[in-house]
Amino acid sequence: MSKQQLQQTLFLPNDERLITMIPVSKMPRKTNLKKRSSLLCVVLNTVEIPVKVYIYHVKKSDRGDGFKKKMAWLLRDLRMLDGRSADKDTSEFDLHFEKTYKWSASSLEEKETFISSLWRLSHRFLIQKPEFVNIPQRLLEEIKDPHSLGEKAKSVDDISMEGEDYQALSGKEEADLELLMSECQVAISNAEAFTEQLSKQLSVLDGANIHSIMGSEDQVLNLMRLLDDGIREAEMIEDKLDTYDKMLANVKEQMEVMRDKDTLMTVRNTNHQRLLDELQNLVDHLDFDLKYTQALMDGDLTSPAGIVECTQAAQALHSCMNAQIHPSLQRTRAVEEQQKHFKKLAIHFSKRLSHHLNNLFIHQGNEIGETLSRYAGDLKMPQHNSIHKELVIYADLMLWLKNTDETSFHKLSAVYMSNLCKLYTREVMEFMESAKQKLVTTKETKGKHHGASTLSRLTGSTTSLTKIDHRGRSGSIQSVDSSSIKYGSDLDIAMRSVFDSVLEKVLSELERVCIAEQDFCFKFFHLIDKSSGVDDDQKKEKEASGEAASGDGDADVWVAKQTYSASEGQYITENLGEGLMQTRATVTLEMRQINDQVRSMMAELFPQLEQELDQFLTHADRQDGMYSMYMLVRMSQHVINNQDMGSFLGKTFGNCLIKVKRNFDRYVDVMMQSVRETKVSKKNRCGIISFVHNFEEFANLAENIFRGSDRHADLDKAYSKVVRIIFEQIMRVAQEHQKTPKEVVLMENFHRMYSVLSHLKNPCLENDRKEAKQRYTENLKAYTVNLLGRPLEKLHTFFEGVEARVATGVKPEEVGFQLAYSKQELRKVIKEYPGKEVKKNLEHLNKKVEKQLCEEENLIQVVWHEMQDVFIQQYKYYDELMRRCYPDSNITLEFTMQNVLQFFSDIAQAH
Repeated sequence: MSKQQLQQTLFLPNDERLITMIPVSKMPRKTNLKKRSSLLCVVLNTVEIPVKVYIYHVKKSDRGDGFKKKMAWLLRDLRMLDGRSADKDTSEFDLHFEKTYKWSASSLEEKETFISSLWRLSHRFLIQKPEFVNIPQRLLEEIKDPHSLGEKAKSVDDISMEGEDYQALSGKEEADLELLMSECQVAISNAEAFTEQLSKQLSVLDGANIHSIMGSEDQVLNLMRLLDDGIREAEMIEDKLDTYDKMLANVKEQMEVMRDKDTLMTVRNTNHQRLLDELQNLVDHLDFDLKYTQALMDGDLTSPAGIVECTQAAQALHSCMNAQIHPSLQRTRAVEEQQKHFKKLAIHFSKRLSHHLNNLFIHQGNEIGETLSRYAGDLKMPQHNSIHKELVIYADLMLWLKNTDETSFHKLSAVYMSNLCKLYTREVMEFMESAKQKLVTTKETKGKHHGASTLSRLTGSTTSLTKIDHRGRSGSIQSVDSSSIKYGSDLDIAMRSVFDSVLEKVLSELERVCIAEQDFCFKFFHLIDKSSGVDDDQKKEKEASGEAASGDGDADVWVAKQTYSASEGQYITENLGEGLMQTRATVTLEMRQINDQVRSMMAELFPQLEQELDQFLTHADRQDGMYSMYMLVRMSQHVINNQDMGSFLGKTFGNCLIKVKRNFDRYVDVMMQSVRETKVSKKNRCGIISFVHNFEEFANLAENIFRGSDRHADLDKAYSKVVRIIFEQIMRVAQEHQKTPKEVVLMENFHRMYSVLSHLKNPCLENDRKEAKQRYTENLKAYTVNLLGRPLEKLHTFFEGVEARVATGVKPEEVGFQLAYSKQELRKVIKEYPGKEVKKNLEHLNKKVEKQLCEEENLIQVVWHEMQDVFIQQYKYYDELMRRCYPDSNITLEFTMQNVLQFFSDIAQAH
């Protein structure tokens, strides 16, 4: 880009004039680095007063369509210009501002031009001039004071135009040139003639000028005298201006000294004010009221009013001890003495508070507490609101103790947990024993009421599922009537309802007590406080977003949200596999530590809770294996309810849920084993197999238990495994049973399974349902075809021979000419099957169907209708062959299609 373009695009918009420019590159620090080209531009700004000279570092813009200013320095800030060598030619030079910049010019001539320009400008506009070192002497002109140069001195405009390129013609000059060329017609066509004409005109004008000058000699002399006088006056004015400059230079120095003194006074006053403010702030932070000292030394820790006074005093002491004081001030004697006084007060009050709370905790733990006798009927655990209410008024003092004397705080926490542990351990054990006794008492009462001396009970682990019910079929599921589905005896059914309510009561009571204690521990031991970085606004925000929870009763404590992982409990993999909990957002390390503290504290307070609950569930499972389904549903719901509590209780319930799930799986395995071991009597017809009945009743009962539960996926898996085994065992029984045809066993039992699976409407069993329907349909057709056989045997044999002849290539109309298949032979065969004989055969077939099929499944009419369709198809087959092979013979069967329909209808109505 040329100098004019750079002036127009970069400097003219800011009213700056480009004096000179030089292409340069920075000297790289390492020799292996490439040099980057740019420009150094010297620019004059005449708009500012006084005039300022700038040195700009200009580089190409990132888009590559122009230049931009990278850095700028004032010429007056230039301390030294180092040319590197005065004798040796080099293109490198250094500019020393506050920082030294090393440059390399593109050529030696451009470097010298640049240095010479800076030399002249510094002598023109600067009083304090930079130092020029290692510069050839020829470049440093002997420039004295610009005002003494007279005519040789250059103005600002002269300097600004130095080195500029040739300018184009002005508009007026172009107009005059065009006028001149228009007067000569041959200007364009004949340049020589035009040049000759211009020479003649120039000669004429020169002569006229000479005559004019000679005629005005006197005027020229007068003009020269006037010019001399003007020059002398100008020199006088310049001398006066030099005098004024010297005077102003002294005034400038005095003004700068006065300005420095004013700055120093301002700084001193500011420092004095800051010192006073700092001292006042120090006094305000370390001033401790005498009444607070008295409260800490002798305040009453037993009355509410005394506790409030002690709390206020402790908080004030904490503020003084943790005041934000500059480290330098902390080393002052007064501050050190005051801090020592505060520490003595804190130590004294900490001992007094710890002693009082220690005795209070021991007293609470040694109390006998409320007995369970008053809750025997309702099966409830004692409430500890009175203990919490008595202790919660010390919560702020516990926070002070936690921040001031952490060792004493942890000791008190250990004393609280060890003493309250005794109380909760005793209550949990008595409560669980009461729950077990509730089940035993209820069972004995209902047993006497039902008169059940021997009970048919389904157990999941120790007793086989195979029982003999009152209808004489094998299985553990008994059905008293068709209106109510019952699984087991009446006593078992009644006990399951009682167990469900007792289990829910046990889990709810444990949940209530644990959550109340957990909320109290959050508030009393300050597991979340202001110092943990959770302020009130954050707390409200978390509560609004569902990440906060509050306990029962008066406790209003934010409970940290928990995300379980493999490192927190082994139950996470097995428990979450059924879709119990979705992946939740990862909590911060701080929240994880808070949850660990809570679980650790609750584990100390309730050390026997998981063991006692596990023993209760094991005891119930031994009584009735079906209890595992109730336990799975109830326990799963309570785990979900407590998963966001970050609680020890949620983890405890989760561990118990694993064992409950294993009990349920074991129960399903025993059920499947019972199906495999089922033996069916071979003396009587098979009918619906007992385990098919059992599955139907089990499915209906299980659906009632799991309805609306998130654990239905576990039941679906159990369905799939049991149904597979049932299908396999139906095939086994069909093969082994000798009294009932295989097709009948398969048809009836797969029909029942199809009905049961259709009634369940379970998407996960859709393939099994389709398979049951397919097997039922296939065996229905197979049984129908095999049983029906060939009711018109001779006729069927005759037409099979006819069809064989046609297959060998005999034309259908020529079959009648063969001796064995003549019309006479056909008439003989037809006469053997009159209508009465056909009806008699069908009646015999119907009796056989009634004998083989069971009434329970009621498939006789279905089979009979299927046989009717098959018989009609055979009739149509015979009729079609007679029309094809014996045309125009007028031979027909002795019974019509209408007769066949009437035969089947009469037989069906008769039975």
